[in-house]
Amino acid sequence: MVLSVDLGQSGTRIRLGERTINSTRGKLAGEQPLPALRAVFESVESLSCDVVALSCTGFGGLVTDPAPFAELCKEFFNAERVAVIDDGFAGFIGALGGANGVVLSIGGGVVSVGGRNTKFAHRDGLGSTFGDEGGGFWLGKLGITKALGVRQGRGDDQRLLQALAQQLIAYDELQSKNGSDAATLAITSAQALLDAADGGVATAIKIRDEGAALLAQTVVATWIGAGGSDAENLEIAVQGGPSANKSYVKAIESSIRTKLPNAQFVNARGDNLDGARWIAINMPADAPPLLQWAHNTSTAAKQ
Repeated sequence: MVLSVDLGQSGTRIRLGERTINSTRGKLAGEQPLPALRAVFESVESLSCDVVALSCTGFGGLVTDPAPFAELCKEFFNAERVAVIDDGFAGFIGALGGANGVVLSIGGGVVSVGGRNTKFAHRDGLGSTFGDEGGGFWLGKLGITKALGVRQGRGDDQRLLQALAQQLIAYDELQSKNGSDAATLAITSAQALLDAADGGVATAIKIRDEGAALLAQTVVATWIGAGGSDAENLEIAVQGGPSANKSYVKAIESSIRTKLPNAQFVNARGDNLDGARWIAINMPADAPPLLQWAHNTSTAAKQ
């Protein structure tokens, strides 16, 4: 049996068999995956399993030394084998189940992973300071930034100010405007920004459409990076929190079609937890830089 973990920016999920545990503790802004996982594991009930599959945000497409992760899982789960997986790769496997295409995962950040005949490509996942364009942090930050500008007289979209009134109250209450709480506020404000766009707020529509164009660019670059061409058929799945907004997804898809006319947009067949489990069972060897295995013993663990 495989214990699967999905460490995200807004929380963590753990699955063992039919049992799923949800934790509000995710990877904080600026935090590395390893200490974030330790904090999560310390906060949940004790579990035990031979094989652990860790889908982690924060790697940016380059999984680091897996040995410390194996030691951590030995400590908490008595695990013998540990798969350390970039969360975008786990999402790709879970969503398309091995089909050629691209999976765009939009949460607080952005990760796009594509695959074509066993060649894989990873795009964005660069973090909120220099990347993650079109993701939740990006949307919420721009929305609050523009609303603050209106409040200071540096803009005139009063409807945006009204739409994000609660977010500005939360901003005013922040003790640090540049800390982890501020980053969390930006992420959680994405939905309000998209709702405002759906409500016809001009500035919000402009931000949403710019985000959609940037995400489409990321998807196209991922497919080309995996060896694909604009003339080929491929499947594309868009998943993650902001993708619950149908208008945002429609704008992303419309922008992608201008570059990849034969793209077929599909619903994800599974999520990161499904992908992590599939990888643990079906990919016993490393697939650097997106997957690295570590062993705590020389004895093969039971699948």
